Amino acid sequence: MKRLIVAAGGGGDAVAAAMLHAALYGDEDQAVIFTYAWDRLLIDPVPGPRGPNNFTGLQHLTPAVRTVPAEARPIAPAGSTLPRLAAELPHTFALIDPHHGVEGITRQLEELATHFSPETIDLLDVGGDILARGDEPTLKSPLADAVTLAACCQVNAPIRLLVAGPGLDGELPSDEVRGMLGPLVHTFTAKDVEPISSVLEWHPSEATGMLAATARGTRGTCEMRDAGLPAHLTDEGPTVHEVDLDEALSRNELARAITTTATLDEVEAHSREICGYSEIDYERNKAAWLKDQPPAQLDPEAVLTQLDQFEAEARSRGVTHTTFRRITEALNFNGSLREDLRQLLISSRPEKYDAPLWRITDPAE
Repeated sequence: MKRLIVAAGGGGDAVAAAMLHAALYGDEDQAVIFTYAWDRLLIDPVPGPRGPNNFTGLQHLTPAVRTVPAEARPIAPAGSTLPRLAAELPHTFALIDPHHGVEGITRQLEELATHFSPETIDLLDVGGDILARGDEPTLKSPLADAVTLAACCQVNAPIRLLVAGPGLDGELPSDEVRGMLGPLVHTFTAKDVEPISSVLEWHPSEATGMLAATARGTRGTCEMRDAGLPAHLTDEGPTVHEVDLDEALSRNELARAITTTATLDEVEAHSREICGYSEIDYERNKAAWLKDQPPAQLDPEAVLTQLDQFEAEARSRGVTHTTFRRITEALNFNGSLREDLRQLLISSRPEKYDAPLWRITDPAE
């Protein structure tokens, strides 16, 4: 394995890591993609990240690191996209285990660096929230990125921090992210998206979906997440920039505070103190709320009527595109119906499918 890529926030960052590897390094070798098993509640109804004890079929890579092969399975009620990613992509997915805090992840990274002596180690974040101070009002999910940043800064190996799709996670304003970016490393193209195009048909990542859409030429304003955050799809969307790792750490107050943590509980406590919240608390509250919701059924006629109303309101806000997660939540459907809803919309109005996004405006506009 010549390349080690750390997916800073897990989930979609792991998918983007596969696209990055093909674009920068070619497809002759596999990479080790070091990533969280931390999916949105529509995939994994259990709040927070999964650890090795939440899976069957993991394999030891080093004493502290296990891989998630295609035959691995999350133990119910937990869910995970990693086994399917392992089945569809040619890379090795190694599991970040944050339950031993930053000290534990640092140990995992050091073992990987020693075991493989990779030619390059990249820390990849889609969107740029890894550059947050921690007090930004639009910041929603700083914890995972802060943990990986803090760990990478302690490893005795050269690590390059890369930010892809500046501003596409909707967490920091694009102008703010832009001011912190270093040299341009790559601009993704439609061809670069090809290795992950089949994954984008089912994977729920919004930021990586928008990254791929901008690489394919989509431009406009995309509404995302349950809160309807706007992300601007511009020519900057498909770019990848290097950022100085030490500068990112000096800016990220949460990452600096958690350097010596040995448990995830400690990390959460620092997040509550510095950011005013822990996103795992948000997931806990939302999971409890979802548990009490009655099961919903998809009535195609009613769904399309609801969609028309949602689209009209979105257009009035200047929105041109949205994600299927946003539609699912805006129409008050349980996440388990996301794929059925997606298939219904694409089959009913195929001209509005701007893969992997949904076009709010008419295609001619």
